[in-house]
Amino acid sequence: MMEEPISLREVLLKLKLIAFKVGKKWVLILIFSLFGAGIGYFYSRTQKPVYRAVTSFVLEENTEGAGGMAQYAGMASMMGLNLGGGVGGIFQGDNLLELYKSNAILRKALLSKVEFRDSEQLLIDSYLKVTNLRDSWKGSHLENIKFYLSEDSLRDRTRDSLLISAVEDIRENFIIVDKMDKKLSIIQVTTLSSDEEFAKLLNEQIVETVNKFYISTKSKKALDNIIILQRQTDSVRNVLNGAIYATAVSADATPNLNPTRQVLRTSGQRSQFTAEANKAILTQLVQNLELAKISLRRETPLIQIIDAPIYPLTKQQLGPRKAAAVGFILCAFLITSFFIIKYILKDILKSE
Repeated sequence: MMEEPISLREVLLKLKLIAFKVGKKWVLILIFSLFGAGIGYFYSRTQKPVYRAVTSFVLEENTEGAGGMAQYAGMASMMGLNLGGGVGGIFQGDNLLELYKSNAILRKALLSKVEFRDSEQLLIDSYLKVTNLRDSWKGSHLENIKFYLSEDSLRDRTRDSLLISAVEDIRENFIIVDKMDKKLSIIQVTTLSSDEEFAKLLNEQIVETVNKFYISTKSKKALDNIIILQRQTDSVRNVLNGAIYATAVSADATPNLNPTRQVLRTSGQRSQFTAEANKAILTQLVQNLELAKISLRRETPLIQIIDAPIYPLTKQQLGPRKAAAVGFILCAFLITSFFIIKYILKDILKSE
């Protein structure tokens, strides 16, 4: 025989009965909820606040007048010159976001000098103080370990291991890098710490390290060209000055030149020819040097800081009242759900 379907009226009656039974447990539910509120209250009182330091900025390249620069680049390429080009890859899309959390950048930031609590020290030493790691090393072989400002310093396995551990901890727990909006190119770097001063210093140092790396990489090719062209220009100018001086010396040596003695003209003519040739070369080199300087100015990106961290930093902390309310509601929901499920299962087993 087929079982008759349960009507809506029967479902509502069962729900009413379950609600009635759960309501009879209101004293137990209230006690459990108050216990949860107490846990939330004392938890919030024991937790240190977390400070947020946020920097938002735009990395913008100057692309105006690309047509004009294309003409310059074409002229330069005919002379065998490379005026420099942009470095794409690593600075595009999500690659740039990952750059802020890379080992190389975080190592450089940690090994840079900062002013922390009125004393100049490495950022890594500030990190050890904030995390109380330095205190936990007392009495061990790590107590007097020193870090160095330069990464080219003598390598040490223990020191490098500690530095790598610090980098991983900062990447996982101290820094967040993201775009404010997927449609915008505004990058937001956020650092979190229970120490307000360290949160701000860490944020500023990481942003400064990446920005320096970005600018130096983007303008490296153009800067190398300028150095080479400047060296060539100075060399040709010195040769030209020497040729001009030699022409003057030759003229002074024969003030009353005999027109029939052409051999006496040879030295002066040779010096004059050398001077004219080097003058033409110098003119071309100066033009190329100016084009390279224009390229350098265009290849140097513009970093527009929109917001920088300032005191007082935003504090993330669940207040005692809010924590108590969350604990109360959460525990009330859990104990009520427990009783509802218990009565539903009991009713199912009874009907079977």
